Amino acid sequence: MASRGARQLRPRRYRWPISRNTLGLPFKEDSNGYLHTGALDGVKHFALWPLAQAAESCFGTDQWPDHLPVPQAWIEFDVENIDTATATLKSQGYQLLVATRKEPWGQVVTRLLGPEGLLVGITHTPSMRKGTTT
Repeated sequence: MASRGARQLRPRRYRWPISRNTLGLPFKEDSNGYLHTGALDGVKHFALWPLAQAAESCFGTDQWPDHLPVPQAWIEFDVENIDTATATLKSQGYQLLVATRKEPWGQVVTRLLGPEGLLVGITHTPSMRKGTTT
C-alpha cells in the first residue's frame, strides 16, 4: 500500500489554532473549509478534513455518531485492488464503516476506525494514478 496522506479531523465549530500560513504549507481552501495540498514531497495529497465532512462521507450526516469514538486524525492508503483489500479486512474481523463506496470525485473508499484512534481509509483513486489527469 502507498500512503496517500495524513489528515487531521476537527469538529465543525473548531477553529484551527495554526493558520494555513503558519507552517508555510501550500494549502488551498475549498469553500466548505477543506484545506489541502498536493505539493508536499513524498505525499500525493495532504489535507485537514473537518469532522463534519468525514461524518457525512461515512454516515450521510454531518454529526459523528455518539456510540463511536471520535477519530483523532485520518490517514488513507491507496491500493491497486480495493475489492481484495476490503475482503481481506472483512476476513480479519475489522468493522468497516464504509465498504467499497464510490465518492462523487471517482475515488472508491473503505473506511474503518483503528484501535489507535485513526479514521483509516483504504482507497482506490484513479485520478492519482500514473497516466491519469485531474
